Amino acid sequence: MPRQSSTTAAKPVAVSKSEDHSAIIQVIERAALNPDVDIDKMERLLQMQERVLDRQALMSYSAAMAAMQTELPSIEERGRTNNGQYATLEDIVDTVRPILQRHGFAVSFRIQTQERGIQVTGVLMHREGHREETSMLLPADVSGSKNAVQAFGSSTSYGKRYVLCALLNITTRGQDDNGLSAATLKLVTTFQAAQIKKLIADCPAATQEWFAGKYGDAGRVPRNDFDKLRASLQKRVKSSRSHH
Repeated sequence: MPRQSSTTAAKPVAVSKSEDHSAIIQVIERAALNPDVDIDKMERLLQMQERVLDRQALMSYSAAMAAMQTELPSIEERGRTNNGQYATLEDIVDTVRPILQRHGFAVSFRIQTQERGIQVTGVLMHREGHREETSMLLPADVSGSKNAVQAFGSSTSYGKRYVLCALLNITTRGQDDNGLSAATLKLVTTFQAAQIKKLIADCPAATQEWFAGKYGDAGRVPRNDFDKLRASLQKRVKSSRSHH
């Protein structure tokens, strides 16, 4: 009979994240049981564990975000104002909620009333512990003869829409054009957006609020608006500096 080889190729052993965590915890537990333990070393071990956990949470967040981006659709703009159409907060939330849940994400908002207006902060949390947030400062929306409560609600709703779209990189499309106009609209380049962002940072608060309400983000400025907008912002920066 032919001799059968009893040797088999060694298979690599995969080490899970939980095993990594357990190994670090075991080291700390053993150190804690030692009466001669060096407190400074213990603190360094704890800090090392925190860095490992934070790095792994960030990696999990990034991987989940990349996977989720492929599933997020463009949201139809069914809301209407005198200035045009917009995607309502309800439509955005209803669309993205099941996708967020599927990839381990959740969104929350913080609303703060400040002297200059209302600050809306959106927080995107992942089940592994990492979170990202973005904020927007808005003046009260008094258009259409709104009372104080309505103005607060309108600005809050707008802020939530903006920060949610910014956190998830959501795009919207007009109801009647099947997204054609959005597809053909050319936005500023990355370099141009960086120029605008730098100018906005040096502008007065009122200009920053106007810009946030009109464009939302430097990267969303239409390319056709760039030259005129840059010139206008440069004038505002120069005027602001001359008054100081």
